[in-house]
Amino acid sequence: MRSLRQGARMASSRAMVLCLLAIVLLTGCDAKSEEAAIQQPPPPPEVDVVEIEARPVVLTESFTGRVEAPETVELRPRVSGYIQEVAFEEGELVEQGELLFQIDPRPYQARVGAAQAELAQARSQSAQAASEAERARVLLGRRAISQEIHDQRQSALNNARAMVDAAEAALETAELDLAYTRITAPVSGRAGRAMVTRGNLANADQSLLTTVVSIDPVHVYFEADEQAAFASHALMVDGESSLKIELGGDQQRQYTGTLDFIDNRLNPDTGTLQFRALLANADGRIRPGEFARVEMPVAHLEQALVVERKAILTDQDRRYVYVVDGDNRAERRQVATGRQMGEQMVITEGLSPGDRVIVNGVQKVFFPGMQVSPQSVAADVPISADQPALAAREE
Repeated sequence: MRSLRQGARMASSRAMVLCLLAIVLLTGCDAKSEEAAIQQPPPPPEVDVVEIEARPVVLTESFTGRVEAPETVELRPRVSGYIQEVAFEEGELVEQGELLFQIDPRPYQARVGAAQAELAQARSQSAQAASEAERARVLLGRRAISQEIHDQRQSALNNARAMVDAAEAALETAELDLAYTRITAPVSGRAGRAMVTRGNLANADQSLLTTVVSIDPVHVYFEADEQAAFASHALMVDGESSLKIELGGDQQRQYTGTLDFIDNRLNPDTGTLQFRALLANADGRIRPGEFARVEMPVAHLEQALVVERKAILTDQDRRYVYVVDGDNRAERRQVATGRQMGEQMVITEGLSPGDRVIVNGVQKVFFPGMQVSPQSVAADVPISADQPALAAREE
């Protein structure tokens, strides 16, 4: 029995020793793996790069302006009377010739009737005078009446004819006044508020009834300083008449207009020249009086270098970008910027065509000379045959 117990104890001791050896070996392997992992450097970070190309750029400057209607009419009655009907919805679109107000026409209908009666009377008198003048002519030929009587009857005929002309003119005036009781839209556009409502007296040429403004197209007036005005005029002569217009400071409301007017003289008080752009407004969403920002071309560069704004970093008052060299290392390059065009910017100094600029992943570059893994991407604003130049404005 004692020998059996000793054998069991020896076997248990051997098993424990083997377990301890296995644990030591495994721990050593893990330590070596961790040490190897620590010694192995991480892969270079991936960054997006754009190869800089020289491209034509149209430089623009921004000016403030206002939207105005080409036609604005203050509607006033041509005859006096009480408003019988307001036939339009305030603020709605109206067509040229559409009825807006109806003045009580009954007094003017009565005047038309009276004028018609006077005309009939004048025509009857004229017919009688013509008959008597013809009879006098015949009798004078037979020497049955004197020349004086003949002349009197001829004069009476002329007076009767003049009365007919006067009666016809009076009838025409009465009919015109009757027509003026129907006040229609002189132009197509948007009607304003009805200033005189039904039952109120409207005085001829005095009472303001409403206003009507044309809405399609609309005009955008703006003024440019003397230097920009003359610089842009040279481009306009070459056919650059397209303008970018932003309304109400809302980037979602950007339109393209056409320059259609340049004033013939500078304003001596402000030293500016007035311009006008034509802007389509088929849906009527643009309202006269809105604030507008106009981008007008002032210069054309045949070869310019542009990069995305997000690639440009600042260090106090200096600006720089990261350029990837031939060894795929990030090199810090100080640059001088020119004008802005949307999300891109013109670079005047510091870069050359063919440079690879980091546009995405700049935050992964911790120091100049750091190894990176560049991934080429296309520029955001490509050059195409139907878009030969980019528009840039001063930042």
